[in-house]
Amino acid sequence: MTEVRDGQILALDRVEARVEPYDWAFARENEAAIVAHWARISAGKPAMFNGRVMLQHRAAVADGVFSAGYFETDYAAFMTWRDLGHPGPVIRNGFAMAALRAADGAFLLGRMGDHTANAGKVYFAAGTPDRGDVRADGSLDLAGSVTRELEEETGLGPADVTVGQGWTALVSTGRIAFMRPVTVRWAAEEARARMLERIATLPEEELSDIVIIRSLADCAAHDMPPFMIDYLAHIFGQD
Repeated sequence: MTEVRDGQILALDRVEARVEPYDWAFARENEAAIVAHWARISAGKPAMFNGRVMLQHRAAVADGVFSAGYFETDYAAFMTWRDLGHPGPVIRNGFAMAALRAADGAFLLGRMGDHTANAGKVYFAAGTPDRGDVRADGSLDLAGSVTRELEEETGLGPADVTVGQGWTALVSTGRIAFMRPVTVRWAAEEARARMLERIATLPEEELSDIVIIRSLADCAAHDMPPFMIDYLAHIFGQD
C-alpha cells in the first residue's frame, strides 16, 4: 500500500470507494458555527442547497487501485470546514471529473454561474459525491458520476462522448480530483456552441460559459483552481 499525500499525481487503473460509518468530530462540535457560516454564504443564492454529501476519510493506493472510505455529512458542514482551512484530521473531498477534450485536442471547461458556491471558477464538470452516487451495496459510483455530472451541467449525453479508461488523481489539501478522460465528437468551437445551446435548455443552469483551453498559457486568463492547472500541465506535457 502507498500512502496518499498532498501534491501527488497518481495514474490509476481503478477507484474502489465505499461509504461507511465515521464520527466526524468537526461537524459534531461546530454545529452553531456551521449554521452561521451557511447563512452567510447562501444569502442571496436560493439555488444553493444544503443536501447530504460524501467526504473521504481514508485512502491508500496499491497496484494501480485507489481504495477509499467515505462518510455522509451536510454540504453546509463541508463548506464551513473547507472555508476554515480544513481543520482536524485529514479529510478530503474526493470527486470525479470529466476531463473533456474536443476532437481537435482542445479542452472544454465550464465557468460556474454567479448563483453557485464557486462563482466564476473554471473547471471540468464535477460535483461532490452525494446520495445519488451510492449503490445499494454501499459502494460509491464515481465512474457513473462522471457522465451524470457532465450531462447535468452541459447537456452532453452518452451518444455525444467517448469515456476513456483509467484515472488521473490529483491530491491536494482537502481535495482529491479523480480525472477521467472524456472525448466529445466535435471540434472545440462547434462543441462549445452545442453545449451552450443545451445549457440554455437545462432546468438548472450551473454554468455561465464554456471555456476552450488549447495550451497551458490559456489558463492565465481564467480563475482556475491550482489543481486544474496542474492537471492540464501534466497532460499537455505528455502530448
